[in-house]
Amino acid sequence: MEYTTKLMYQSNYWYNDGLKKANIRDMSGAVTSLRRSLQYNRTNIAARNLLGLVYYGRGDVVEALVEWILSKNFQSEDNLADYYIGKIQEVPGELENINQAVKLFNQSIELAGQNGEDLAIIQLKKAIAAHPSYVKAHQLLALLYIQTEQFSAARKELRTAHKLDTTDEITLRYMHEITQIRKSRPSRARDRGKGEGDRQEQTVTYNIGNETIIQPASSVFKENSGLHTFLNIAVGVLVGAAVMWFLIMPAVSVGRQKKLNERVVSFSDKIATQEAQIGALKTELEEYRVNSEESEDLKIKSASTQESYEIVLNIAKHIAAEDMSDKEMMEQMLEVSPETLGENGKKRYDEAAAALFPRMCEKLYDTAKDEYESGDYDGAVKSLEKVVKMDEGYQDGRALLLLAQSFEKKGEQDKANIRYQKLVEEYKGKEAAATAQKALDSQNGQKGQQEGQEDEDTQEGRDAKEGQGDSEDTDNPDEQDGSDEQDDSGGPDDEETE
Repeated sequence: MEYTTKLMYQSNYWYNDGLKKANIRDMSGAVTSLRRSLQYNRTNIAARNLLGLVYYGRGDVVEALVEWILSKNFQSEDNLADYYIGKIQEVPGELENINQAVKLFNQSIELAGQNGEDLAIIQLKKAIAAHPSYVKAHQLLALLYIQTEQFSAARKELRTAHKLDTTDEITLRYMHEITQIRKSRPSRARDRGKGEGDRQEQTVTYNIGNETIIQPASSVFKENSGLHTFLNIAVGVLVGAAVMWFLIMPAVSVGRQKKLNERVVSFSDKIATQEAQIGALKTELEEYRVNSEESEDLKIKSASTQESYEIVLNIAKHIAAEDMSDKEMMEQMLEVSPETLGENGKKRYDEAAAALFPRMCEKLYDTAKDEYESGDYDGAVKSLEKVVKMDEGYQDGRALLLLAQSFEKKGEQDKANIRYQKLVEEYKGKEAAATAQKALDSQNGQKGQQEGQEDEDTQEGRDAKEGQGDSEDTDNPDEQDGSDEQDDSGGPDDEETE
């Protein structure tokens, strides 16, 4: 208990010491004493509030607010810190001005470190205008004035800082420095005054009231100053005319020609520059066009990706909630482009497809078989295309085979052959591939028969044409052969007569 009491006494002692120093504007000493008071008793509300006031008097508003907020945390009711904080908040824009002054002070420190004293001085003047009691800003401004040898302005800033805090070590050190500089300056002034003594002997000095008048001594030259002035003017005019005629006019002519040549060169350079700029602009325009097309493609791809993501997320929700038919969900899933999705999106797509596609493939495949058997080949194609899109190898290629057969029944043999060929290449060893191969072989056999029949018909036509040509060419020889035959047949007739 005695130890606690001693701590309280020590804290109160240093608080009273800090209060005395604050009353005489010894702000630095008051800060030291009040901090010691808080070291002995950190809950000393009076000392903490007074420390905040001292900081505020030096322009360190941020430190003051910190102390008052700590004070409120220790004692939330009946605390003068509420009054102090409220007073600051009453003035509109005061906190903003203080904040701006601190920013300007920090900027001036950076500028001074980069040898930008003039800009730093401007920033510090703005900071002081926004926050006149900012001791640090006055001190830094005085230091910059000393560095740039503006000693009167530096002395003025140091006086202001000294009024705000009479014992600040930095302010006192700067004032001592200016005093030393001031002591060294009069000796140089006296040295200059000795050299000017001879000139002072040629002047007359007298006082009128509180003013001192210094007048040059009269001389003989002053009496003839009018004549000398006239002669000087005449000589000057003659010299000016001679200089004009012999020096300036030729130089003007040369200058005009030089300017003309420079203009021609300048115009040529401008024309060349403009031509180069036009060429560069054309190239840039072409690049913009190419980039615009690429951007448009990227925009379309991004829109497709976004739409696919949204569809997948919605389908996942509907599958979990079971509030949408399988057919509607399938139609939306078929609009998704899986290759545009990222890793997470592809994973969600596969999960939704695994939950939805198998049962829809089964339903649509059964429906397609019924449609095929009933002769509705358009409906079968429509159903089977959805099945193949969901699972191209459904039923070991049977769905793809039935799609090819449906196209064949519709008379679209090319589309059918594409499916047959795909089955043969990608589903070797499967029954559907064997059936597809038979269909292709059957088509090849029919083509062979048709080609053979066409060849026979062509050959017969050629033979017929050749026969007609021979008959025409041998009309007279036939008649001769006929007469010969009659002569030859005469023998047998004669034999019969005998």
